[in-house]
Amino acid sequence: MGSYPPPVERLIRNLTRIPGIGQKSATRVALHLLLDKGGLARDLADSLMEVKEKIRLCSMCFNLTDTDPCNICTDPMRDGRTICVVEGPGDQLAIEEAGIYKGKYHILHGALSPLDGVGPEDIKISNLLKRIEDEGTEELIIATNPTPEGETTASFIAGLLKDRPITVTRIALGVPMGGDLKYMDSMTLSHALKSRHKIES
Repeated sequence: MGSYPPPVERLIRNLTRIPGIGQKSATRVALHLLLDKGGLARDLADSLMEVKEKIRLCSMCFNLTDTDPCNICTDPMRDGRTICVVEGPGDQLAIEEAGIYKGKYHILHGALSPLDGVGPEDIKISNLLKRIEDEGTEELIIATNPTPEGETTASFIAGLLKDRPITVTRIALGVPMGGDLKYMDSMTLSHALKSRHKIES
């Protein structure tokens, strides 16, 4: 039996179901919500309900949105000839916040992982192929994560498109700015060497 009243124990249990939140963190959050006098718990509950009711996937790029199609897909200033493929909405947000890319996106909602039973039919690959066909995409930038699953996904998509009139590129992977070579894993160093380029004076 827990040391807190059952409603508090239930809240802690539910909070531990969130990825990255363990028992101690869940307990701290639960107690903070319980003791807060500023209405945080009610505001949080309202925000959660609003998100569940209003947020859905864009029917074109599958990003999270409250309008369909999303504001990026409908933005006339975005370059519709280029699609950047990412694994999840967080990856899309990271690229968008960099402020460099001005094309459109396609969110796969996962990566191929045969050992975990995740195949091409489990992520948005078929939707991507249809988009490329329908939109006349000229370049596909594959920005899946530098993991075995991300690499498998990138190779699989590139293989599907090898006979199509489209340029398929992969984001450069390698040593991060400020990184130390002796702490890099072999996959990162391998990509860094393969992605090397000439230094311009």
